[in-house]
Amino acid sequence: MAKKIAVLVTNEVEDSEYTEPVKAYKEAGHEIVNIEMEAGKTVKGKHGTEIHIDKGIDDVSVGDFDALLIPGGFSPDQLRADDRFVQFVKQFMDSKKPVFAICHGPQLLITAKALEGRSATGYKSIRVDMEYAGANFRDEEVVVCQNQLVTSRTPDDIPAFNRESLKLLNG
Repeated sequence: MAKKIAVLVTNEVEDSEYTEPVKAYKEAGHEIVNIEMEAGKTVKGKHGTEIHIDKGIDDVSVGDFDALLIPGGFSPDQLRADDRFVQFVKQFMDSKKPVFAICHGPQLLITAKALEGRSATGYKSIRVDMEYAGANFRDEEVVVCQNQLVTSRTPDDIPAFNRESLKLLNG
């Protein structure tokens, strides 16, 4: 059954951490909704990928979606400065819906205080931050926690990240 996936994304996202999962999810028949401050604009990845924003954060609620993707790069660090995105992520985690975060994506989970007692991974530079947030940090290509949270470290981990997130979506 097709799922509706929210993607929190803004400028300076790591292109492949957006494009590769989105491509895999769409090929599996799922719907993608790109969310940023406001609908209708275009944001750019670190390497030039242009991403059309479908919805503004004020126009969505967790109930509208089945899963959440948080790609890395500088995007999650920028988004976590806005409480609306932090609340959206916290509500997703609290609702036990699937959340997929890669590289710096877990920064939004840290700010949402949603990693306490969770096994997770992320880019090596945020490891200490994740540990301070109460995560059991694992240096592995993909970590699946409580059949809800899928995390990976870098673009090299995308095949494993996609495989495990699709398992949850199609489960």
